[in-house]
Amino acid sequence: MAEAVANVARRVNAIVEDGGDTLDLSNCKLITFPDGVFRVLKSVSENIRVVLLAENEMKSISSKLFLNFTQLRELDLRGNIISKLPDAFLKMEHLTSINLAYNSFSIFPDKLTEIATLERINLEGNSITEIPVEKLSNMPAMKWLNVKSNPLDSNTQSALQSLNNVETES
Repeated sequence: MAEAVANVARRVNAIVEDGGDTLDLSNCKLITFPDGVFRVLKSVSENIRVVLLAENEMKSISSKLFLNFTQLRELDLRGNIISKLPDAFLKMEHLTSINLAYNSFSIFPDKLTEIATLERINLEGNSITEIPVEKLSNMPAMKWLNVKSNPLDSNTQSALQSLNNVETES
């Protein structure tokens, strides 16, 4: 545990010192996003464009993540145990890419369809049975959707093929 905490501290301090735009806390054995990180990164939170939280053990995402990193462009939550997104997710006015592959979603997170800037959604390897194809088709920036390895019925898979200007993997 101490090693995991030290690893997070090193990565966070490097961002503060280097002024980078990517916060990489992947493979840190995180169960939740550490509140202390928000305090340490307060002075540079507007500069953070990419947050990588892949391959952790997170069951949920704190609303604080979306309220603090308001300029986020990319969010990678692949390989956790997340089953829903908080309402604060709708504050992501600049988000272009989200990776939610290999989580615990059984329902397509409709909040995704309300982010006008979203271009790429990866939901591979979840337990989603239905996709809101009509809502996806109304997303102005949407270019790529990956829903492979989800138990989609044949009607949903057919409907996905009708999405114009969206590359789909199902």
